[in-house]
Amino acid sequence: MSNMRDKRNLAFGKMNFILLAVGIVVVIIGLILMSSPGSTAEEFNPDIFGTRAIKVAPVVTFVGFVSIIFAIVYKGKEKQDGLD
Repeated sequence: MSNMRDKRNLAFGKMNFILLAVGIVVVIIGLILMSSPGSTAEEFNPDIFGTRAIKVAPVVTFVGFVSIIFAIVYKGKEKQDGLD
């Protein structure tokens, strides 16, 4: 009986945790895409200004943050008690 009570008092449901994990993975992928070898004092690396690091990675990271916000505010379908 206490197990049922614990499940009802959780702030997030199973779907919220799944969406949250997906959002975190997307943010990590965006940050990995944003990283580049970089330039040194002796040699300039033009890849730091490439399309992947400047345009694609910030968009992927932004989508990840938006999906995390969505996962927090998402309210799934509630089961009606006694009407199964």
